[in-house]
Amino acid sequence: MRITILGSGTSSGVPRIGNDWGDCDPAEPRNRRTRASAMIEHDGTRILIDTSPDMREQLLAADVDRVDAVIWTHDHADHCHGIDDLRQLYHAAGTPVRGYARPHTLAALDARFTYAFHGRAGYPPTIAAETLPNRLTIGGIEVRVTDQPHGNIHAAGLRFEAGGTSIGYATDFNIMTDDMTKLYEGLDVWVVDALRRRPHPTHMELPAVLGWVDRLRPGRTALIHMDHSMDYASLVAELPKGVEPGYDGLVLDA
Repeated sequence: MRITILGSGTSSGVPRIGNDWGDCDPAEPRNRRTRASAMIEHDGTRILIDTSPDMREQLLAADVDRVDAVIWTHDHADHCHGIDDLRQLYHAAGTPVRGYARPHTLAALDARFTYAFHGRAGYPPTIAAETLPNRLTIGGIEVRVTDQPHGNIHAAGLRFEAGGTSIGYATDFNIMTDDMTKLYEGLDVWVVDALRRRPHPTHMELPAVLGWVDRLRPGRTALIHMDHSMDYASLVAELPKGVEPGYDGLVLDA
C-alpha cells in the first residue's frame, strides 16, 4: 500500500496570490504547495482523499484518470471545491464516481453541488454518494474512520489497512481525542496536519504534532497542510528522525 501526497499546502497554497512566499525559499520546488489532497493505492485500487481546487493539476501530475472512490474529510472549500473535475473521471469510467463523506459533510456538499450528485438539465449525476461509516472496505483496502475536532466542525480522520500495513491521514484538526489516539496507534505511515509552528485555533501546530509523534511512534511521518512559514529546508534541518515535510508528489510506501 502507498500514499501519494497530491497537495501539501494550506487553504491559500504556497505561494499565496501576489507571489507571497513568506519564509519559504522560492528556489526550492518542494515549497510550492497546492491545496491538501492525497491518494491511497493498493493492488490496483485507488482512493482519492478530498477534491481540492487544484485537483485537475494534481491528477495530471500523478497521471491518474481513474479512481475507485473519493472520501471527503469535510466541506471546507480547500478540500472540496475541485469537485466539478470529477466529471472527467466519470467520463473516463462511464459510471458515476463513488463518493463517501460523513452525514453533515455529505449534506453540505449535496446542497452546494446538487448537480454533481443528482444531475441537471439533461446532464447525468457524476457522483454516487454514500454516507461514510466508521468502517468500510474499498477494493482490498480496509478503511477506519473517526471524527476530528476542527474548530466548530469535525473532519474525518482516516486509517487505511491492506497487506499487513497501515497508513493514517489526519488533516484539519486542533484537538487529539481518545478515539483519534486509538485510530493512529501503530501506523507504518502517518500523514498529518502541521500548519505552522505557532498555535492556531483550528489546526495542529508543529510542536504539538511532534509530541504526538513521540507518543504514537509511527514508522514514518510526513507533514502536510503547511503554510508559507514552513520552509522545506529549514524543516529538514530541525525535524527528528522519522519525520519529514511532505511535498506535492511525495510517494510514501507502507
